[in-house]
Amino acid sequence: MAIILGIESSCDETSIAIIKDGELLSNVVATQIKMHQMFGGVMPELASRLHCENALFVLDEALSKANIKLEDIDAFAFTRGPGLVGALHIGMQVAKTLAMLYHKPLIPVHHLAGHIYANEFVKPLKFPLLSIVVSGGNTEFVYMKEHMDFEIIGETKDDAIGECFDKVARTLGLPYPGGIPIDKLSKEGKHTYKLPTPLHDDSLDFSYSGLKTAVINLVNNEKQKGNEINVPDLCKSFQDTAIGMIMDRLKKALQRYDIKQVVLAGGVSANSYLREEMHRRLDNTDVDLIVPPIWCTTDNAAMIAKLGEHLYKMKLFADVSISADPNWKIDKYKTF
Repeated sequence: MAIILGIESSCDETSIAIIKDGELLSNVVATQIKMHQMFGGVMPELASRLHCENALFVLDEALSKANIKLEDIDAFAFTRGPGLVGALHIGMQVAKTLAMLYHKPLIPVHHLAGHIYANEFVKPLKFPLLSIVVSGGNTEFVYMKEHMDFEIIGETKDDAIGECFDKVARTLGLPYPGGIPIDKLSKEGKHTYKLPTPLHDDSLDFSYSGLKTAVINLVNNEKQKGNEINVPDLCKSFQDTAIGMIMDRLKKALQRYDIKQVVLAGGVSANSYLREEMHRRLDNTDVDLIVPPIWCTTDNAAMIAKLGEHLYKMKLFADVSISADPNWKIDKYKTF
């Protein structure tokens, strides 16, 4: 039994959470979205500065809500990567300082693994499982035979699906982040625009660059012709195509691998159409499905603390010489 404090700072959310014996005592998140919206995306230098400003306030609030003192913490877990290198360093330095000050273990956590383990707030993971990791920076199929055993069986060759959503939204004049307005408008539209599905091969890999480019070219061509774009229809057509790629790869993965459970992970797992399609495909089958609660889909420290519990039991600790790794691969977890 242990009390774990988790710190998340991989992008534009400053978050600290405290978990005790599996119970989430606090999960405080300071979001920077409004600050980055004027730029149409995350500005790395601004994100780092805001993490510096927010960290101590978030820490104080997390401790207060949990009614826990720093000296009661058994270990400090932090997001080591992947993410923005400057942002990662802020959270890491906070964790290192606390670990040294209170002479407690330091636990490096992989951001995507944290998203996967956030599903444990719903129910236990069941192995072997397939995790569909979909976010602004990643699109991966991760196969797990047991705890902390990660095998990437499919990944994007270029853009991540969330990045594609953001760039399409910008092209259509929609606000950042783009996933929310596209998901909302697609409910009002019809699939009337023909869009390509890149990467026609037998792999489980993804490619979203071609789809993004096709939407940009379509919009520009229609404007040059003086034609008006039906935004809801294009949102629906785009979302169907983007999510359709995931469902196509899921079908192949279920045929090729022994899979008892499928879990969604990452920011794009909040997409309502993806959630509906996952239920439609897996409900009434032998494959269990976990769809994370909406609060778990965005970046938060609860998932870092949750995975930190497993790593604490495994005694997978690091010393203070460890550095952030913005390109840390999930299948290289135990090498740091």
